[in-house]
Amino acid sequence: MAKTHNWLRRLTRCRPIELEALSIRGSGELSRSISLFQLVMLGVGSTIGTGIFFALTETVPKAGPAVVLSFLIAGFVAGLTALCYAEIAASVPISGSSYSYAYVTMGEGVAFLVAGCLVLEYGISVGAVAVGWSGYLNEAMMIMSGGWIHIPPLLQQSPFMQDPAGTGELSYMLSGSVMNLPAFLLVWICALLLMRGAKESATVNTIMVIIKLFVLIMFAAVSLTAFTKENFQPFMPLGVQGISAAAGIIFFSYVGLDAVATASEEVENPKRSIPLAIILSLIIVTVAYVGVAVTSLGAQPASEFFGQEAGLAVILKNITGTNIWSLVLALGAVISVFSVTLVTLYGQTRILFAVSRDGLLPAAFSRLSARTQSPNFNTLAVALFCSLIAGFVPSSLLWGLVSIGTLVAFTAVAVAVIVLRRKRPDLQRSFSVPFYPYLPIASIIACLYVILNLDYLVWLLFVGWLVIGGLYYFLYAARRSALEPR
Repeated sequence: MAKTHNWLRRLTRCRPIELEALSIRGSGELSRSISLFQLVMLGVGSTIGTGIFFALTETVPKAGPAVVLSFLIAGFVAGLTALCYAEIAASVPISGSSYSYAYVTMGEGVAFLVAGCLVLEYGISVGAVAVGWSGYLNEAMMIMSGGWIHIPPLLQQSPFMQDPAGTGELSYMLSGSVMNLPAFLLVWICALLLMRGAKESATVNTIMVIIKLFVLIMFAAVSLTAFTKENFQPFMPLGVQGISAAAGIIFFSYVGLDAVATASEEVENPKRSIPLAIILSLIIVTVAYVGVAVTSLGAQPASEFFGQEAGLAVILKNITGTNIWSLVLALGAVISVFSVTLVTLYGQTRILFAVSRDGLLPAAFSRLSARTQSPNFNTLAVALFCSLIAGFVPSSLLWGLVSIGTLVAFTAVAVAVIVLRRKRPDLQRSFSVPFYPYLPIASIIACLYVILNLDYLVWLLFVGWLVIGGLYYFLYAARRSALEPR
C-alpha cells in the first residue's frame, strides 16, 4: 500500500512554475538572443515546407481535390490550439513547451507521457522532412545537369516502401535501395549548424524562410495560368473519411507552433513575443497551404499526385514546358526543407534539454557548451537518432507517427490551460484565451477527432512507444527526478 502511495505521489507531483524555484543540476542558462521577427520565422520555417512541398503526394490520393478542406480542418484545429499555446506560453515562459506546461499543471506522470509524444513528434518529423528533401535535391541536380547527374537509386530512398498494390499502411515491400543517403546527411549538416549557437541558426533560418515564401508565391502565380475547374470533379471521391484521414497526415506540418514555444527561454521579452509569434505563424502558414493546394490541384488532376516525387516542381515543368521555373522551385524546396529540418531538430534538442534539467534524462542532455551556450551532446545524440530514421524508414509511415505525437501534445496544452486557470487564477497573463472554457474544450475535441482517424499501424506503433517510455520512467527516471527527495 505504501509503495502504491509513493508511486502515486511521484506521478502527480508538479514542478514549480518559477524556473529558479527548482534546483537545476548540471546545466547552465540559455542565452536570450532571438527577436520577435526571428521567432515568427522560426514558426513559419518549421512548418511551411513539410505540409506543402511533398505532403500533397500522400494526402491527395486519400481525399482527392477535397484535400483543400483537409488543410482547412487542420488549420482550424491548429488555430484553436494556437490560442491555448499563446496563453500558457506567455504565463509559463520556460523551455520544454507542452512537456513543461503539463509538468506544472498535471504532474510528472502526464508530463513524461507528453515528453514521449514530443520525442516522437520532433524526432520522427526531422526524419520525415529529410526524406522529402532528398527527392527535390535529386530533381534539382537532374535539371541543372540535363539528366546526367543524379542520386543513385540505391542511395535515394528507404530500403522499404509502401506496396502500391497493397491495402493500407500495413502493406510494405523491399524497395531495392540501401538507404536514403541525402536525408541522412541533411540531419548531420543541420546538427553542426545548431552547435554553432541559437542566434546564428535563427539568422540562417530567417533567410531561408524568406526565400521559400517567394518560391511559393511564384508557384501559385505560374499554376494559375493552367488552372482548370474540371480538375476538382469529383470533389470528394472518398467522402468525409478521406478528408479526415488526409487532415490527420497534414496535421504533422503544424509542429511549428510547438517549436515556437520551445524557444521560450531564448527569446527577448517572451511574455509578449511568444503569443504574437504563434498567432502570426499560424496565419501565414494556413494562407500559404490553402493557396498552394488550390492552385496545384487546379493545374494537375488529382490522379497524378500519387508517388510523385518533387511534385510541385514537376507541375511547373508540365505547365511551362521548360525547366527554368521547375528548377527555381526545386532549389527553393531544397532550401525550404533544409530550414524545416533545422528548426525541428532545434525543437527536439530543447525538449530533451528541459527533460534532462528536471532530472528525467541523464545530465549530459542539459549540459551546455561554454563557448556557444548550446547543448552539444544533446544535439549529437538527437542527430544520430533522427539520421537513422531519415535514412532507413519510409516517409508514409513517418507522417502518421508525427501527427499522433503532435495531436497528443496539443491536447495536453488545451487541458493545461484549463487546469492552470483553476490552480493559479492569480498568475499574470499577458494573453488570455477568448471564450474560455469553451475554446480549450473545442480544441481538445477537435484533436481527439483527428487522432481517431489515423491509421491502425500508427496507433499500434504509438502504443508500443508509450510502453517503452513507461518502462523507462518507472525503472530509471522517477527516482532521479529533481523533485525526488534526496
